[in-house]
Amino acid sequence: MRRYGKNTDEDDIRQRPNPKGNRPRTTIRPKHEDASEGFVLTVDRGRLTCLLDGRVTIHAMKSRELGRKAAVVGDRVWIVGDLSGKKDTLARIVRIEERRSVLRRTADDDDPYERVVVANADQLAIVTALADPEPRPRMIDRCLVAAYDAGLEPLLVLTKSDLTSADKILEIYSTFGLNYVVTNREELATGDAAERVRERLNGRITAFVGHSGVGKTTLVNSLVAKGRQRATGVVNSVTGRGRHTTTSALALPLPSGDGWVIDTPGVRSFGLHHVDPSRVILAFPELVPGTEGCPRACSHDEPDCALDTWVEEGHADPARLYSLRRLLQTRERREGD
Repeated sequence: MRRYGKNTDEDDIRQRPNPKGNRPRTTIRPKHEDASEGFVLTVDRGRLTCLLDGRVTIHAMKSRELGRKAAVVGDRVWIVGDLSGKKDTLARIVRIEERRSVLRRTADDDDPYERVVVANADQLAIVTALADPEPRPRMIDRCLVAAYDAGLEPLLVLTKSDLTSADKILEIYSTFGLNYVVTNREELATGDAAERVRERLNGRITAFVGHSGVGKTTLVNSLVAKGRQRATGVVNSVTGRGRHTTTSALALPLPSGDGWVIDTPGVRSFGLHHVDPSRVILAFPELVPGTEGCPRACSHDEPDCALDTWVEEGHADPARLYSLRRLLQTRERREGD
């Protein structure tokens, strides 16, 4: 029996035979200089549908060299392999471009695992019904926090104004300076609602979020070209809740070709475990200078917060400080509390 010790010679070390003559592994990754740039339209169980050169739709898988890094809807990616787009062909995604923005959420506030919803969006359209189901301001607040954290401009879209007035909700958010559109079901049927919403979308990538039953997917269908519509559901007349008909995010082009809408699955909660409170205040630029006198790690809602003095000196509207603190407090409360 051969024994190995500190006096062992190199010739004593057994080497595994390599009958196939395979080259030793290397840490040098291929540059893929022949890769083509694509845009991720949707992701389904690890298979990605991408738009290549703005005209060819292909299916691709993430390459092993990307490791655990995953591509999401809205990502700009580099693809190699069969790029013909023919049936049963499959390409490989070898690089993911750096993201301009990332919209994230957690399943709940105590869930540390964050999920990337959409990449590279410019705007977040928060769709809320004024009735059937009843509006949930706390849910709107949470979506606003996520938008501000991601650096997205929020757009409030209120549906079903034929059932009740939008005045109450608009008053709640009057100090936020939000862009908003109010629609009703008749306008949705005639296309008038789509035209007014589309004016806010041109030239941008806009992600649509909202809980089930608010008419989000119906609105998205009215915005895009025929033949691209998604299935829609109905609202339960007893519970006022809708059924999840959108199970994955999908990017759809506007008919003008100047802008994208991304329909995301309906949600019943929007966890904010991942949000950095210091980013939320950036949506209130007139308050930012007032934080210079705040104690370290100030929550901006405590006795020593310098923002109270800043507002008292007339540098900002007290209602804006109230709005900021209301949003920050949503991180400490569950939606529905």
